[in-house]
Amino acid sequence: MADILKKENILLNQPPADRETVIKKAGRLLVDSGYAEEEYIEGMLKRDANFSTGIGNFIAIPHGEESAKKHILKTGMVVLTYPEGIDWHGKTVYLVIGIAAKGDEHLDIMGNIVDHLDTGDDTIKLVKTATVDEIHKALAGGES
Repeated sequence: MADILKKENILLNQPPADRETVIKKAGRLLVDSGYAEEEYIEGMLKRDANFSTGIGNFIAIPHGEESAKKHILKTGMVVLTYPEGIDWHGKTVYLVIGIAAKGDEHLDIMGNIVDHLDTGDDTIKLVKTATVDEIHKALAGGES
């Protein structure tokens, strides 16, 4: 799992922004890191417009709709923290995890997120206090 999340793709303390801007930022990181092609960003926007990618516990996991999977080059993820919170379809989100996953690899990513962030308090603590190394270790099993 550690190779799918690069430490340079963990952006802490992002300023508040609207949901579409945040999705585009996460998508741009996925594209710029070689995980997906440019068209994947549009698939992420469509996916969230049709079905919110907010999963509860103050977390959103934007990812492309099914038709955008052809634009995924390899599995990867990016992490953005918003300590002041952002509006995500009427709910507050502090942690945004953008995903591009080949096949069923998103299931491992989702399982790992749920294992480490199973309450809203866990999410808030991670966003407010964790370092890049701590987030990397928690979400990708990397060394801190």
